[in-house]
Amino acid sequence: MSQTVRHLYEFGPFRLDATERLLLRDEQHVPLTPKAFETLLVLVEHGGHVIDKDELMKKVWPNTFVEEVNLAKNVSSLRKTLGHEHSENYIETIPKRGYRFVAGVREVWAEELAPTVADRDMLSPHVTPDALDTGQIEATVHGNGKPAFVSAELSKARPAEVALVPKQSLVIRLGLPIVFLALGGAVVGLGIWFFVLLPTPKPPTPLLKIVPVTSLPGNEDQAGFSPDGNQIAFVWNGEKEDNSDIYVKMIGGEQHLRLTTNPAADTDPTWSPDGRYVAFLRPSAENGGVFLVPSLGGAERKLANVFPYRPVVIGNTLSYSPDGKLLAVPDKNSQQQPFSIFSISVETGEKSKLTAPAGGSVGDFFPAFSPDQKTLAFVRVVSIATADIYLQPLAGGDPKRLTFEDTSIRGLSWSSDGKEIVFASRRGGSTYNLWKISTAVGQPERLTTAERDVYSPTIARQKNRLAYTQSLMDGNIWRIGLHNPKGRDDSPLKLISSTQEESGPQYSPDGKRIVFASRRSGSFEIWLCESDGSNPRQLTSIGGPLAGTPRWSPDGRQIAFDSWIEGNVDIYVISAEGGKPRRLTFDADEDITPSWSRDGRWIYFGCTRSGSMQIWKVPAEGGPAVQVTRQGGFEGFESADGRFFYYAKGRAMPGIWRVPVAGGDETLVLNEHQAGLWRYWAVTDKGIYFATAEVPSHPLIEFFNFTTAKVTQLAKLDTPLFKTDPGLAVSPDGQWLLVVQMDASGSDIVMADNFR
Repeated sequence: MSQTVRHLYEFGPFRLDATERLLLRDEQHVPLTPKAFETLLVLVEHGGHVIDKDELMKKVWPNTFVEEVNLAKNVSSLRKTLGHEHSENYIETIPKRGYRFVAGVREVWAEELAPTVADRDMLSPHVTPDALDTGQIEATVHGNGKPAFVSAELSKARPAEVALVPKQSLVIRLGLPIVFLALGGAVVGLGIWFFVLLPTPKPPTPLLKIVPVTSLPGNEDQAGFSPDGNQIAFVWNGEKEDNSDIYVKMIGGEQHLRLTTNPAADTDPTWSPDGRYVAFLRPSAENGGVFLVPSLGGAERKLANVFPYRPVVIGNTLSYSPDGKLLAVPDKNSQQQPFSIFSISVETGEKSKLTAPAGGSVGDFFPAFSPDQKTLAFVRVVSIATADIYLQPLAGGDPKRLTFEDTSIRGLSWSSDGKEIVFASRRGGSTYNLWKISTAVGQPERLTTAERDVYSPTIARQKNRLAYTQSLMDGNIWRIGLHNPKGRDDSPLKLISSTQEESGPQYSPDGKRIVFASRRSGSFEIWLCESDGSNPRQLTSIGGPLAGTPRWSPDGRQIAFDSWIEGNVDIYVISAEGGKPRRLTFDADEDITPSWSRDGRWIYFGCTRSGSMQIWKVPAEGGPAVQVTRQGGFEGFESADGRFFYYAKGRAMPGIWRVPVAGGDETLVLNEHQAGLWRYWAVTDKGIYFATAEVPSHPLIEFFNFTTAKVTQLAKLDTPLFKTDPGLAVSPDGQWLLVVQMDASGSDIVMADNFR
C-alpha cells in the first residue's frame, strides 16, 4: 500500500510536483529558483483564471514588500524555461491586470508504492470498468475545459496517479446494487489491509557513531581511505603549521607515517586501487604537478605537470580510477581559462580532457570516478560561492546536472554501491554540512547538523566508514597603527572579536563607525560598531543565507552587500540605521563584491552575466547595469579622485589592474609579491595597501606607492589569513589599518564507523 501521497500537476511535457517542489520535463529535473517555482505553482493552481498581480505577489512573497519588477522577472524566466517558441501557450499576460495560465492542466495524486491500475479494485470511484476496457482513464482538466484521457499503459507506468474528479458519478454509471457490493468489498479489503498488509513502520535510522581519526595540532584535511578501509592518507601542515605534506596512519592507531617532505605544499592524496601507492598534487610553479609515492614510504615519481595556481577550493581534487590506470585532476593551460577535468595515464602521463566548462567560470573540480568507472562526478564552480554537482558519462555525451543549489560545495564521494553521492555544501545556511543525494532523481538529504564547517567527505569502499574534516575557525578584526605618532600605542589590538568568524571590515567615510560581516549570531549577517570596537549591533537578520562584503556609501547613510536572500546571490542596499534591505540587481547570474563610486551614483560589482566574470556597475537607485571590464574582473574600488577603477580578476589570482572610469584599455598596476591574490587590499589616494601570503603562517602587510611605484613592508602577522573573504581596510585619515586574522584555526578528521 502507499506510503506517501504526492500532489502533481501535468501540462504539455511538464510535471509540476507540489509536494517535492520540483518541475520535471520528460522525467528530467528542470531547475527553478524557489520564487520562480512558487510563481509557477500559483499560476498552475489557478489555471484558466486571471490572477491579479497584487494577489500573485502576496502569495509568492507573503509578508514581504517587493516591487512589481520581481514578478515580471519571474514570469519572464518561466517563459524561457517552459520554451521560447511556445511560451505564450502557457502564460498569458492580461494588460493592467495580471497573468493567466492558459495551457490544459491535469491534476493528479501520486501514491508511492501503490499498486498499478490493473491491480486496483474495479469499483474505485476514480476508475470505471469502461475505462479499463478501452484503456482510457479520465482526468480533470483545468484551463481549456476539455477532458483528457490517459492510457491504461501510461497509468501502469505511473501506477500511483489517480484523477481527482470522475466525469460521471459512480452511482449513475453502475447503479446502487453494485455500489453496495463495492462498499462491502471495500470493508473486507480494509480489514485485510489493516490486520495483514499494514506496512510495518521502518525502524529509525541509527545515529552515526562519530569517532576522531586525527587530533594533531594545526590542520588535518583531505582524508582518503586505503582500499581495505583500514588506513587513511591525509594532509597535515605539521607541528609548526608551516608546510602541508602527505601522511598515512592506521584507523585507531596513534602513529603516522610522513610520505612527503618537499618545501612546497602537497595536497589531495588518493590511494591506488591496489594500495601500493598514494597519488598527490603539488600545486607549485616550481616543479609542481601530479606525483606518486609508495604508501609505505619511498621515492616519489612525477606523472604530469598541472597548472600551478589553485583557486580556493577545499576538498580532494584528485581521483584514482577503479582499474588503477587513470587519475582525474583539474587542469588548464592559461590563467584566463576555466579549470577542466583531465585524465592522466598512470603509465605514460598522457592527458585527456574530460569536461568542458563555459568560459568565465572558475571551472570543474572534485572529480570522482564511480565504482563501476562508467561515470565521473565533479563540481562545476561558477564562483567560489556558486557551484553544483554534475555527472559525466565516460563513454561520451553531455554531463547531467545532479544538484540545482547554486551554492558552495567542498568535496564529494560516491557511496560504495554507486547509487548515492555524499557532498559538503552550504545548502540551507551559512555552515558547511554533509548531504547525500541519489544519482537518480532525488532531493539532497542532510547527514550532519554541525555548528562548525565540515567538508572533504570520503567513503571507504570495503567498510561502512565515512570520514570527513571538521573545522574550527575563529577570525577576528585587528587594528594596527600606520604612522606611529609620538606617544601613541600602535601595537596590534584585537578590536572586534567573537568565537566565530568576522570578515569584510570597512570604516565609515567619517571614520566613526565600522561595518563588518560576522557569524556570531549563527549565520553570516551584517554588523556595525563604533570605531573603537564598542557597541556592536546586528544590522541584518537574514537568518541563513550568506551576507557579506559590506561597503559604505560615500555619504555614510547606506551600506551595500551581497547575499542569497532570494535564492540567487545579488546586490542589496540597506540603511545604516537598519530596516529592510533593498534588492538592487535581478540577473539570474550571480552578482557579488559591491563597492561604491566616489560620487555615490553607482555601485560596482562582479558578475558572470556576460559569460565570464567581469566588473559591472548599476545606478545606486536602481536601473540597467553597465559593463566595465572586458578581460576579467572580480572585485575592485574607484580611485580617490574618481578617475580610475582598480580591480583584481579573481580569488587566488595575483595581480591588480585598472581601467579609466570614462572608458579605455586596462593596465596592470601591481603584480609584486602576489598582490591581489587574496581579498586583502585597499585603494587610497596615495597608494594600495595589500597583504601577501607567500609564507602562509606569517603573511605580510605591504604598501605600493603610486608616486614612487615602490613596495614597502608595514607589518608581519603571526597568524594566517582567510583565503576567501575580504579582510583589510584603512581609516579615512590614513592612521589605522584593519586586518582580519585567523586567531584560532584548526581542523581534524573524524569518522562515522557505521555509515551506510
